[in-house]
Formats: sequence, C-alpha cells, structure tokens
Amino acid sequence: MDESQYTPAALKKLYPRFFNTAKKNKDLDQMRKDLASLLFQIELEAYESFDRDAATLARVRDTAQVIRNMLKKRSDERSGFSMAQALFDIAWDNPRPDLSPAFYADLYHLILGIQGLGSRKALDDAPLSAINEHGRAAAIRRSQQLDELRSTVDSKISQISSGLEKRAISRRKKRRDKILAAFDATLDEWQDWRWQIKHIVKEPEVLEKLIKLRKQEKKALKKAQKNNLPFGITPYYLSLMDDEQSQRDRSIRAQVLPPEDYVDQVACTRGASDLDFMGEEDTSPFDLITRRYPAICILKPFNSCPQICVYCQRNWEIDDAMASNAFAGMRQIDAAINWIKEHPTIHEVLITGGDPLAMGDATINDILGKVAAIPTVDRIRIGTRIPVTMPMRVTADLAEIIAQFREVGRREVAVTTHVQHSYEITPDLVNAVNRFRSRGIPVYNQLVYTYFVSRRFEASALRRHLRLIGIDPYYTFNTKGKDETKAYRVPISRLVQEQQEEARLLPGLERTDEAVFNVPRLGKNYLKSREHRDLLSILPDGARVYEFYSWEKNISDKSHTYSAVDVPILDYLKRLNADGESITDYDTIWYYF
Repeated sequence: MDESQYTPAALKKLYPRFFNTAKKNKDLDQMRKDLASLLFQIELEAYESFDRDAATLARVRDTAQVIRNMLKKRSDERSGFSMAQALFDIAWDNPRPDLSPAFYADLYHLILGIQGLGSRKALDDAPLSAINEHGRAAAIRRSQQLDELRSTVDSKISQISSGLEKRAISRRKKRRDKILAAFDATLDEWQDWRWQIKHIVKEPEVLEKLIKLRKQEKKALKKAQKNNLPFGITPYYLSLMDDEQSQRDRSIRAQVLPPEDYVDQVACTRGASDLDFMGEEDTSPFDLITRRYPAICILKPFNSCPQICVYCQRNWEIDDAMASNAFAGMRQIDAAINWIKEHPTIHEVLITGGDPLAMGDATINDILGKVAAIPTVDRIRIGTRIPVTMPMRVTADLAEIIAQFREVGRREVAVTTHVQHSYEITPDLVNAVNRFRSRGIPVYNQLVYTYFVSRRFEASALRRHLRLIGIDPYYTFNTKGKDETKAYRVPISRLVQEQQEEARLLPGLERTDEAVFNVPRLGKNYLKSREHRDLLSILPDGARVYEFYSWEKNISDKSHTYSAVDVPILDYLKRLNADGESITDYDTIWYYF
C-alpha cells in the first residue's frame, strides 16, 4: 500500500481553501467557527450547482456534517481528543508526532469528500449508468445493466467456500474417519451427542494429533492451558477444519483457537468484572435473569457449552467446556421462572446461557414446560449453537419436546442459532434445521461480523446459503469492542458498507437481517440509520470514536450515550492487503460513518 499521500503536506495540497480558512487567525475557538461556516458554504455551493449528481451531493453533505461534528467542543470532551486542535496544528505546521498515517488517511478521504471527490467504485465494473431511452428500450437497457451487475455478484459469491460442496463433504468425511480412528470409535458413536460431549477435546496435546496446528496456534493453546483458560472443541467441529493451509477454514479455526494476544490479555484479567463487556451485572434484576427491554428477558439455566467460542460475550463467566457446575439447579431455575411469572409485562423469554440444548431432554422439557405455563409469555426463544457445533444433538425426540410447547395463535417457539460462515454449513446442520422446521419451529441466525468473515461478499454468501437451507438471517452483530478480541474486530464502516452495498444486491429475503451495535448496559443500536450515532472524532492512531444513543432516547429524559473507539480503517485495509485481498475493492469504506 502506498501511504505517501497520508501526510500533513499532502493534506494541505489536497484542498488549500480548507486549511487557509483554518489559518485565518490563531484563536482555536474562532477556527472552529470559521471552518463550520466554510463547510456550510461548501455544502450550499454543491447544492446550487446544477451539474452535481445525487451521489456527489450526498458525499459532500455527509462528509461536511461529519467534520462539523468533530469541530465541536463536546466532541473533544466525549472522545478525549481534539480534532479541532489537530486541524489547527496541521494548518500552522505545528509538529504532531502523535498523529499516525492512519489518522491522516481518514482525514485525507474526508477532505476529498467535502469536494465531492473520492472513490465511488463500490464493487463492480458495470455501474448502473444513466439511460437516455424511454419505454421498452429503456427497460431492456436497464435489464442488461442489471444482468452485468448481478453477474459480478454471482462471481464474487461463488468464490466463497460452502460446506455443502462435494469436495468439502469428501474432505470432512476423511477428517471424521481420522478422528474416529484416533478415538477407536464407530460411526454410530459419532452420531451420538453424548459421545461427542464425552470426547470434547480440551488438551493441546490431543488436538495436535487430530489436526495440523500452525506454530502460532500451538503457542497460544499452550499458554491458554497454562493459565487455565476455558477451551474445548467437539470432535464434529474438528472435522470441519482442513489439514492443508487455506482460507477456507480460517473462520472455523478463529472460532475456537484463541490468538496469543487474546490469551495474554484474558490471563491478566480473568474473572474481573471488566470482562463483562455488556454490563450484564447491571441488567440482572434476579439470579439467572437479564433484562434490557420492556417485554423480553433472558433466562440462563446452563452456564457452559460443548465448545467455547473465543469472542463469546459471556466467556468471562465460563469455567470450562461442559463444566460440572454449569447447571444452575432446578431450585434456582424455578425461582427465576417465578420471577418472570411475577412480571406479566414480559411476553418473550430467551433461554440461553451457555447453551441450553447441552442439557438433557428431561431437563429441557421441564424448564420449557414451566416457562410455557406462564400465561403472559407469548414467545419462547432458544439461543443455541448446537446445530453448528454438535448437530447430532438435535434428535427427533428433542425436536418433539420443543415443538410441543408451540401453540398456534397463542405461543411461538423459535430457535436462534449462530452460523458464522458458509463453510460451517454441512448436511448434518441441514438435517438439524429440517427437524425443527418440519415441526413448525422457525430457525434464525445471528452473525458476528468479525475480520474472518469480512471479505467482500463473504457475509452475503452466508445469507444466501442460510435461506436455502431454511434459516432466516436475523442480526449481524458488530464485533464487541473488547480489548482482548482486537484480532477479530472490523471497522464499523466496513459493516455498514457491507450492508449498503453487498447486502442490497441480494434478493429481498436473503438480506433481511439487521446490522446492530450492542451498546453495553443499554441494548441494540441499529446501524442502518445514522440517527442512532454520531462520529465524534478520529484519534491519533486512526481509530474513529462514535457516540451511540440508547433505544430509550425517544421515551426517556435521562437516557445515556455510549462512546466507542473503533478499529482504524487503514490498519484493517493493510491487514486485508497482507492476506491477499485487492483493497481497491474496499475503496468506498471511508465514506460510511
């Protein structure tokens, strides 16, 4: 990547009018006012120019608004950094060794934007250009353009590996047979979920015999073992990993093989309340209950899973995969259910954990029956990753147990799962989903938008495959800003870019999920609309600072805001480049806020 353009000198040459205005006098507060006035003038000029297209006007409007907001004193206070002072110093040639190329890169594209410039080549070589014809001739030309555009999309999606491809199925069969041989087990045992749980792999030494580990993976796992960090992978999920090094299974490995910096960070803070990123301790009015919204609560009867996902928001609570103390006990669960009963404003109960489907049939039946007996509960939702990590657990008996509590017109029962990549989709997962769907139980998906699923059309390919196997895309979560999971994080602008460029090119039912940022202690903030957040500043390292507004803002006089430090865009692009991606495909990322 060429970073030579990301310097103070290059910035000043880019738009002298802007920096000359900043240098009109040496009073910082007056500079704020002068630049704000200039930005209003630039926007007015753009809208009065009749030869400007809608895309150019939007670019000028958006970037001018962003810079004006950054100039406010409140933005300085909320972000802990003064963009106004940085612009002042650049204009007056005051040395600022703290400002990185990533900082200048973001500012560079903002300055391009207020001139109506910057990349608009979103992802294709077949833009929808203006059509001069009318009637049928115009419709035919439009259809031709759409054919060209969709061909580009199909080509991109076809490059993303699916676990339903014949070669993938063949590879997984060989991997399964290798694991069975190592455990001296039969195929019947493999299909028994109890056998899968009994043989969860927790030791790096055992893992090394079953899959080929990279040097850095071995080092991190040994550190995790030394520091007693929870770790576990089901034999089934191990069979989804490839022996040869490739991009295909990188998301699968990233789910369960922690990077070294994660291990180092968690080892220092394990058990500390600051690992509770979502602030669940502050939203738990009763043991085993979390409540952030008026009509819904979370019930957590089982505090573990058959395998541990590295970036799980609750892994700070988990002692081990299928820990012996994971089950809360029926006395405590009954007390929590009685609390729900005493709050008739709660109409939906999300049963999660941990993974509640890791419990036995009788226990699941007992808990669901008691929740369903609450007259005011209209919906029971089960949050589980079992269909992905151990699909043989979804037996006909389990599906019948869950389905019996569905009552048409009275009570819905649904399953929410977490398929992270289309390479996780297997015939076994399809069978598990079919068992639910054939009994009237809808299945929804929540995707966590990590670096390992953030290449162009990677998430779109997943949504397409999910719909084809009977899973409805539900949410795409921005990766939580936990320090220990830095390797997984993606700039918010990339997720918004994915939603507004790639997802918009899918047929309606394939793009039905909602991109959200989970605000600690407050709940979901929807990223599709900028009214729910402001871009406050760009820190010296290039990280954007956002202020998120609570869902309560329209109904409360005292709703709080939350400031979040993002991932520097330039750092993300450099990482993509190092992984072989053509970063020109991502050029518009700078203009999503």
